[in-house]
Amino acid sequence: MGTNTGTVKFFNEEKGYGFIKDDNDNADYFVHAKGLVDQITKDDRVSYNLEDGRKGVNAVGVQLI
Repeated sequence: MGTNTGTVKFFNEEKGYGFIKDDNDNADYFVHAKGLVDQITKDDRVSYNLEDGRKGVNAVGVQLI
C-alpha cells in the first residue's frame, strides 16, 4: 500500500498499542508494539505501511521521521 505519514495520536506502552492519525485521509490506524521499528510516543511524526490485520487495517514498520 506504500509508505504513509502521520502523527501518533495515542500510544500505551504498558499495553503495547495505540493509534496513528494519517496525514492524507485523517483516518486513525491501529498500531501494535510488534509493528514498531522505533519507540513512539504521543505527537511523534512517523512513517509507516498498512497491512490487513485480524481486526482491520494496521500500521506496521512504524518509524520516526
